Amino acid sequence: MSSTDSDVVAAFDLDGTLTKGGSVFKWLCAVAGRGDAYRAALSLALPLAVGAIRSGRHADQAKERLFRRLLAGRTLEELDEKSRRFAIEHLATHGRELVLERLRWHQAQGHDVVIVSASPQLYVDVIAKQLAVRAGIGTRLAVDARGQLTGGYLGRNCRGSEKFRRLREWIEARGYRGDPVLFAYGNSRGDRRLLLAATYPFDVGQLGPLGALRQFPRLASVTAGE
Repeated sequence: MSSTDSDVVAAFDLDGTLTKGGSVFKWLCAVAGRGDAYRAALSLALPLAVGAIRSGRHADQAKERLFRRLLAGRTLEELDEKSRRFAIEHLATHGRELVLERLRWHQAQGHDVVIVSASPQLYVDVIAKQLAVRAGIGTRLAVDARGQLTGGYLGRNCRGSEKFRRLREWIEARGYRGDPVLFAYGNSRGDRRLLLAATYPFDVGQLGPLGALRQFPRLASVTAGE
């Protein structure tokens, strides 16, 4: 594929795309303590299960309830270093080489690479820096007047239509000459809106024809540099 005549943006989801599996609960264990994280998850087992099954607003609300339980009252300063250490280790141990190789291919072509994730901005930024991409876009966490986390979102959970809206916001702020060519890589229902808007969408989920994005081309069927 050649796109030398246009600006190009390559947008990658994080969990299940650039890395194996989810990262949010692992991060909560790292910043709040494993014992507290598991106790909070157990107390919210029903809404978390409903969110996992039904996705959408149910998943958003369940995740926010877990955040409130574990993060409210903590400061960004308290979480920063723990989040940084977590993100670096998580990328090193859970990175998916096929997708990371594709990311590096885009960088070699001079494309603007962006990570767009429902994971917290706190560590999406760290992973974006580690991978030397243009930007990291994640779920922003609300902070009160005392500088403490409320546990709630600042805005909306960055998934589904919000993921695409935030990417469009970033693209418009960059001031491209027109709409750039958009490559998008995802693995779950939360990435569907982003992939539908892409010029070149790719399903990188591990379920293949059984996955939620089976209507989209598989990255494994495309060679880097094609």
